[in-house]
Amino acid sequence: MIGRLNHVAVAVPDLEAATALYRDTLGAAVSDPVDLPEHGVRVVFVDLANTRIELLAPLSGASPVAGFLDRAPQGGIHHICCEVDDIRAARDRLHAAGVRVLGDGEPKTGAHGLPVLFLHPKDCCGTLLELEERAAP
Repeated sequence: MIGRLNHVAVAVPDLEAATALYRDTLGAAVSDPVDLPEHGVRVVFVDLANTRIELLAPLSGASPVAGFLDRAPQGGIHHICCEVDDIRAARDRLHAAGVRVLGDGEPKTGAHGLPVLFLHPKDCCGTLLELEERAAP
């Protein structure tokens, strides 16, 4: 059901400093920042040869990422994202298997303009797992 790794998301307390680290120190190609108010975050993508790293920072104290940073002030891995062919079919299959989908269960638009869902970490080996519908070829 799940396909390739789309990205690893790292929550950071200072998006500009993290962007500079990856761009200037590590020499990676880094996107411009994008605000995702529906998710409460500002994101930057670091392009790698085989995947991406998503750097994310909260837009406000109400963001779930702000809570994460309260517990881990220096930041850290927040979630991993894997692709699926059909997000609703994946959701239904996972629901039938007892895996909890966060929120209202309906896909939301993610940073790439594609439908995404998040799965409860307690049902996924302690890791927040994002599913993103694979872009049509």
